[in-house]
Amino acid sequence: MRQYMKYLIPTVIPLIILLLPLSAFPFEGMTIIQQRVIAIFLLAALCWVFEPIPIYATSVVIIVLELLMVSDKGFILFKMNQDAPDFGELLNYSDIMATFASPIIMLFLGGFFLAMAATKYRLDVNLARVLLKPFGTNPKFVMLGLMLITGIFSMFMSNTATTAMMLSILTPVIAVFGPKDPGRVAFALCIPIAANIGGIGTPIGTPPNAIALKYLVGDNLITFGEWMAFGVPFVIVMMALAWFLITYLYPAKQTTMNLDIKGKFLKTPKAIMVYITFAGTILLWLMGSSHGMNSYTVALIPVAVFSLTGIINKEDLKKISWDVLWLVSGGIALGLALDKTGLAKLVVHSIPFDAYSPYVVLFGAAFLCLVMANFMSHTATANLLMPIMAALGTSMTSLTPLGGELTLILIVTFAASLGMSLPISTPPNALAHATGNVESNQMAKTGVILGVVGVLLSFVMVWILHTVGHIG
Repeated sequence: MRQYMKYLIPTVIPLIILLLPLSAFPFEGMTIIQQRVIAIFLLAALCWVFEPIPIYATSVVIIVLELLMVSDKGFILFKMNQDAPDFGELLNYSDIMATFASPIIMLFLGGFFLAMAATKYRLDVNLARVLLKPFGTNPKFVMLGLMLITGIFSMFMSNTATTAMMLSILTPVIAVFGPKDPGRVAFALCIPIAANIGGIGTPIGTPPNAIALKYLVGDNLITFGEWMAFGVPFVIVMMALAWFLITYLYPAKQTTMNLDIKGKFLKTPKAIMVYITFAGTILLWLMGSSHGMNSYTVALIPVAVFSLTGIINKEDLKKISWDVLWLVSGGIALGLALDKTGLAKLVVHSIPFDAYSPYVVLFGAAFLCLVMANFMSHTATANLLMPIMAALGTSMTSLTPLGGELTLILIVTFAASLGMSLPISTPPNALAHATGNVESNQMAKTGVILGVVGVLLSFVMVWILHTVGHIG
């Protein structure tokens, strides 16, 4: 019976949601379109949890169901009665389809091209040899080395690009472990976790930080240096906790790793082109948008250079993990539907914050954000919650002794970056899952613990800042 349940639950529950009358939902002013999005959301969440079909297939199903059920070019039966006041607004079909070519997907593509070229011309092996030398032969310390390098890079460049680059370095390292060794899981997990945590350290490390800065103006203004003054210590503590947790949950059976990585940097014209493009792309990412380009535009430079020079040929293109790109585009499409139909806003607004104690509001907002960030893009979650939290922070006088608007915004910002329990939670998680070395349940176990501990730690950090007079 259990084997059928994984098919029945993701099918039956969304169907029940679709057949319920609107009055059965506790949200005032809910529309039929929003009801359909709830059904699609539940179908996606349950399919990602129970995995009756591959997780990338779930993403494709999300996009197709959105096109059929909530788009302006959907199936005719789903567009009947669209003039009714409770029908809601249909989404533009091209917006849903555009999730397949979202800027994040282009960033992935650039990361894949860099990783493939690095592997093809042994740049990943040589980088692993140089960067990991100072960390000795103990697997625990080699992993710490990988996490520190990833964390530092992700403070200044895209978490996704950092993960793509570091996973290419990781390939020769994981090859040292046996097929059943938990060390494989530990090493595959440590990269996305370090990238997700590292991004918290600077205002440009991750989009939620940049979104928060929009609301931190006037009396609440925080400079780049001030952000790093509390962001970097938070990252260091979280990184240490993550390292202890991963080594405890997935201890490597091997006690030493003789990373006798042989090889030297190739000197052929194509290899030199790979080195220059690799270094140039990273440098442009590190420079932020001071050159006028964002990280998504920069990501397409290696795609063009490697295609033009024949470094990546049509046989190499077949090896790209297209399933990962589909997986991420499904997550983006789900966030789009929650946002554009107004469903996420409706759910958030329906919570009567004013009736609760300020501590309950802070914890509730943080954990609501954490849960949403696990199923939606961190950026979409922050975009959605930040204006509401800013308004709530200024209107709730009971929050003033705790630091008011600033405290609420910072805690929600940190929570947005800590949603990393599922392969679809963040692009780094999807990339790590694509290696085949880490399963969804292993990622969930580590991600949930770190997410909850991280949110609680952010409360401690904000309390310390408030006590020393840095905020409030």
